[in-house]
Amino acid sequence: MNENMLPISAVDRYTAVLKNSRKAKLPPGYPLPQPPAAWPEENVALLERYLAWLIADGAGHTCIMQYYLPMAGHVLGYHLQPHAQLDISTGSMPALDTGLERVMAYITAKQLNPAWTRMCRYALTRFRRFMLAERGITEQPVSFKPPNVAQYQEDLPDWLVAQLTQLQHIRQANWRPARLSEAILRFWSVHTRLWRWLLAHYPIREVGDIKRAHVFAYMDERLAAGYSPKGVNQDIRSFQATLHFLQERGFAVPRALLRLPGLKEPDSLPRFLTDEQVSLLQADLEGRVRRAETGTQRRNALLDRAAFYLLWQGGLRLGEVEELRLDDLNISTSSIQVLDNRQLLIRQGKGRKDRAVYLTDKAAAALRAYLAVRGGGATGHVFLFRHQPVGKDFIRGRIKAAGKRAGVKVTPHQLRHTFATQLVNAGCKITTIQALLGHKRINTTLTYARVHDRTVAEDYFAAMAVVEKRLAPHLPALSNQTTAVNRAVQKEHDNGSGRLLTLVDALETEALNGSQQVLVAELRAGILALAV
Repeated sequence: MNENMLPISAVDRYTAVLKNSRKAKLPPGYPLPQPPAAWPEENVALLERYLAWLIADGAGHTCIMQYYLPMAGHVLGYHLQPHAQLDISTGSMPALDTGLERVMAYITAKQLNPAWTRMCRYALTRFRRFMLAERGITEQPVSFKPPNVAQYQEDLPDWLVAQLTQLQHIRQANWRPARLSEAILRFWSVHTRLWRWLLAHYPIREVGDIKRAHVFAYMDERLAAGYSPKGVNQDIRSFQATLHFLQERGFAVPRALLRLPGLKEPDSLPRFLTDEQVSLLQADLEGRVRRAETGTQRRNALLDRAAFYLLWQGGLRLGEVEELRLDDLNISTSSIQVLDNRQLLIRQGKGRKDRAVYLTDKAAAALRAYLAVRGGGATGHVFLFRHQPVGKDFIRGRIKAAGKRAGVKVTPHQLRHTFATQLVNAGCKITTIQALLGHKRINTTLTYARVHDRTVAEDYFAAMAVVEKRLAPHLPALSNQTTAVNRAVQKEHDNGSGRLLTLVDALETEALNGSQQVLVAELRAGILALAV
């Protein structure tokens, strides 16, 4: 455990490392780093602070002993002036300053194996990060590097690549900067799939050469290959979006291609957790906080618990949790307030939309407890690991690990679905849930209303079964003829509801304003409720 390292000073540990280090392969007379006895006092104090920083960072005992502490000691051992005079470059991470490179030259001269040398360089960059934090310098963000999309542009005509590039630049104004590379790759993958197939199967030189039959052939081939109707429809919608874009720019686009019918998709209900499954997850995460034996274990457990409550009781998307900033909580890094208003802001969420999210007492308490041990970082992100913002798969992996321990298969987005479903089942207004989730269209939120109708139906039939069982001795038996009539009536009722829903779908083919969308949504919900 890292806490066991505290009684012994960092200087004593480095002195021992320096004394026992291998020097046999060094060239004769090679200059060695000086021991702490020759250092300025402020450098000795700096090494002690670095050890405490590593422990708070969750670094492992072995890595601290073998790499992190020795490399920091070597830097100070070669630089006998006060550490404030040590030149730490603020440029890109590989371009370390002269002082740090001198230590790498020493490691190279010792002729260590390549794996050990790589770890030493990594340890050096970690000490550099600590030095930047000591001086209050925020590391410069890595400049955005466009992803390689050549594989999607291959064999496409130049005019099409040029137009798709313009469309991408327009679309990416609404994409989150933290996910820009992924969004660009996804754009080119989806928007070129059908084009690449058409160009490989038909002699197409311009848009006018494309026929409806060509697109139908693509749909048939994809379905025969086992692709879902939803995936095929996505390809068709992306293809038509490109056609509309080309039409706006003066291309002669056949109207028949803009009216392609999509495939009938099965109604898909959101994947949510039951109350029992949520309780198992909650118990696991709360238990890990109570059972934490070290500061590092407690900090990690508090991070997991806070992220869990934001996903479940706040309905945040995974990317929104990862990108959450201290400013969004109305707090500063120097003074953590108590979140009395139980509210946070989601800035630039999906579609670059801002929204307010409210916190329950438990969610606020969990977030408050984590912030108390969060520590400092190079940025204002709420969730840090080793003083850096968490990576895109970090929280996903922690939530899935908690589910594995609890025996529950779970993803972060399932917790968001569970949040919405539980609100619907509690009677919360659909429009309120729409605002909390940040949905642009109310039909997206109405997916959860179908879950609510099913829940009501199950409760109704369960209760009526109890009533009928209690009254069974006093009721005459139903004849077969009566039962047949009831089935016929129910069938006619179902057919009537289906026709009404078809009419509602026809209304949605036209552009509706906000109030009209709400009315149509309430009409749909009413018909679904009657159909139960």
